[in-house]
Amino acid sequence: MTIEHLIAFNIALFAAIASPGPALLVAIRTALSAGRNAGIAMGCGLGLMAATWTLMALLGLEAVFRLFPVAYAVAKIIGALYLIYIAWSMWIGARDAIETQARPTKHAFRQGFLINLLNPKSVLFAAAVLIVIFPANMTVAENAAVVLNHVMVELLFYTVLAFGMSTQAISKQYVRAKVYLDRFASVVLGALGLRLLAGR
Repeated sequence: MTIEHLIAFNIALFAAIASPGPALLVAIRTALSAGRNAGIAMGCGLGLMAATWTLMALLGLEAVFRLFPVAYAVAKIIGALYLIYIAWSMWIGARDAIETQARPTKHAFRQGFLINLLNPKSVLFAAAVLIVIFPANMTVAENAAVVLNHVMVELLFYTVLAFGMSTQAISKQYVRAKVYLDRFASVVLGALGLRLLAGR
């Protein structure tokens, strides 16, 4: 493994993190509605589980999913139902006033962790990227470096996002448009959940 491999991996990883999806949407909403610390905690949960999927891919879990499609199907259904549950919660709470007290960071971390835990496509994406970018038969130290690098990129991204989204000017704009933004995010998350259920 060379530094060029890591750079290519980080470019692909950043593109994946920044693309619209359940992780990014929930991270943005958490930072806007619950504050910077909750946003960072959410990012820590998302990043830790995403890096764990990369570790699993390095250890061959992607092959297990292919050998036992029932396991993948069960994980996919659970993940889809969880996304739909989050979407429903956001929809019915769209008109609720924002709590003056920030969401406990423990809750935000747990939700972020669960969102990526219940997204089995993450391990398939990680496996595909790893196969394309990295050479075969990497050492244990090189695998550990890839996973650590993944954690650091995720934490950096979500920390910067939380700081940006929790500024006073952006928070005021969010309060004004909360019902519309929450319901838009709810529709997107619900659609992603339904698509995950319907997809083969």
